[in-house]
Amino acid sequence: MTAPFNFGQLRFLKALTEALFHGADMAITPDQVVTNVCDLFAKVGGTKLDEIRLSLTATEVVLGGPFFTEDDVAGRADKLRDRLQNSQIDLFQDMARLRGIIYACYYGHWQPGLEPGDQDANTANPVHRQIGFTLPKFRQRGNYDVPLTPVLGREIDPAHILDANSLAAEYDVIVIGSGAGGGVAAHNIAARGYKVLIVEAGPFYPSHAITHHELDMVANLYKHGALQTSTNRDFVVFQGRCVGGSSTINNGICLRVNEAGRTHPDAQDVLAKWASIGAPVDAAAFHASYDAVQARLGIAPIEPRSGRHNGPHLIEGWRAYAAASSDPRERRAVTDWFAKNFGPPNTVNACAYCGYCNSGCAYGRRMGIAQTYLPDACRDHGARILPNTKADRIVWQTAYDGRREAEAVKLILPDGSKALVRARVGVVVAAGTIASSKLLDRSDIDGTGYQVSLNVASPVVALMPDGIGGNAWDEDQMSSYVDCGDFLLESHFQPPMSMASLMPGWFGDHAARMKNFGRVHSAGILFPADRRGRVKDGKLNFRLDVQDDLPMLRRAMATLTKVHFAAGALECYPALAKGQKVTPGMDVDAFFRDAIREQDDVTLSSSHPHGGNAMNEDPQHGVVDLDCRVHETTNVFVTDASVFPSCIRVNAQWTTMAMAQYATGRHDPFR
Repeated sequence: MTAPFNFGQLRFLKALTEALFHGADMAITPDQVVTNVCDLFAKVGGTKLDEIRLSLTATEVVLGGPFFTEDDVAGRADKLRDRLQNSQIDLFQDMARLRGIIYACYYGHWQPGLEPGDQDANTANPVHRQIGFTLPKFRQRGNYDVPLTPVLGREIDPAHILDANSLAAEYDVIVIGSGAGGGVAAHNIAARGYKVLIVEAGPFYPSHAITHHELDMVANLYKHGALQTSTNRDFVVFQGRCVGGSSTINNGICLRVNEAGRTHPDAQDVLAKWASIGAPVDAAAFHASYDAVQARLGIAPIEPRSGRHNGPHLIEGWRAYAAASSDPRERRAVTDWFAKNFGPPNTVNACAYCGYCNSGCAYGRRMGIAQTYLPDACRDHGARILPNTKADRIVWQTAYDGRREAEAVKLILPDGSKALVRARVGVVVAAGTIASSKLLDRSDIDGTGYQVSLNVASPVVALMPDGIGGNAWDEDQMSSYVDCGDFLLESHFQPPMSMASLMPGWFGDHAARMKNFGRVHSAGILFPADRRGRVKDGKLNFRLDVQDDLPMLRRAMATLTKVHFAAGALECYPALAKGQKVTPGMDVDAFFRDAIREQDDVTLSSSHPHGGNAMNEDPQHGVVDLDCRVHETTNVFVTDASVFPSCIRVNAQWTTMAMAQYATGRHDPFR
């Protein structure tokens, strides 16, 4: 494998690593950390590698050029503290995000073994030992616990995976994208007797090929190795890039919009909002679409044993906090366990809560698209999947009524060669908000990529008293939530690499917090940033509204911090760029008003981009009509979250699947 960085960049990476661990003991050498960084970016490659190379060069200049690498470690740490950690300059704050990559590549260290992801070779992983972490295979499990054994028989038959040699010249329908929207649509259309080709930009990774080597899985299963950002680099946008899409690497959370008893009674009525802006959907049919997906995926509330630490921590903390609140909105908040498509729950195939949801389920217990709709479509209805292939553009002809009609799709195959595959009946676009917008734009569809919404997330980590609750990492990653009406609080925890990248703090502070890995509990906020973004020149441009979004961000972060304290936390670490901590005696609201002046001051992410190709009955205000057909075309449909007319406020997986079911499951969309 060719080294992704030159000698100067490698030297700077080592100097940066040494400075970031100033005041901390390292269980592996700085050289090993640099090797891990190289391994990550060699696998990610592409434009993200180009970006990191440029960022390394620019950051070295800001820190003093060659003088930085020649300085002693303490001097380098001082420069980092002065010029990056405590800077209010946007460019320098963006550069400071390099710390997350270095920490991830330290705590994501993996000892090579005889097999990929070999847990046996990591029984003595020095980084895991340093923070008191145990890999799933070696955890003590009681009689009541679900065994960590694989569930067989759910995977896609490799014989149904195509390559350039087995690709036919034409199909009835070409579905672009194999995730929540594409998988459901492909199954429904194939079940009507159409010959379906499913095109996926990412690789095919069946469950048995997935491991607990986080760095490797993130590099292979995520778009841009989980380093995809908005144009201003203020938001990290997590999206799956593999067969099954984001359903392969998400937390399986399934929430409907405005579900009685599970949604705050004061929350905005999402479907009514859509109707008010020109996108009325049949509410009864839409909820019937939810029902159909639920039946196929076995969606049900999780078992509390799978979220035994952070789950009850959030629930009990909220109850204590709300009991003392005078705000009637807070007293009406809904607190509950998540419903998920893992297991299904309460069966012998239930989630085994290894805690590695975001790097894929190695045990085949996830009822994701790649374990349900896709194998069904291939086995029962003849669909076929072409992975590692990019859809470049749709080729048009003119229909009898003057509208455009898709004739073929231009594909870029894994070896870089191009192929033109005819679509005899039609095309379905379901590559996700950003990729679908880019494809439609390249295909000369006007108005794509506008009014993108994000459910914006940010974590707050809490240090608990010693001996409280056991090892917080031994559980399902996300298990409970509180719907506060205008934002949600969601419990979560991460394995070492992911937790290190979101853990606030610098230098010895960060190391000390990671050494308390088993004692920290974590949760995050989730709030809707409605139609703030645009996909332009292939990238997401997104900014929060200063008047509406920033006050909500501060209030949500303050509320979650108070909930942690109500649950007994000793101190809290919100995801602030400077890494400050909050203690119970502080004025929490005043702290966040001062600490968050702009979006650069806090780490923000989203796994739920939606909008960009909005549904609307008027072609002047939307890209697709009320049946999800692209306006002024006869046979092109969009069935992913990009058609959502406004922000749905909750996790998007189930609603995306329901939209695809709504568009393709009620009737034949091509008749």
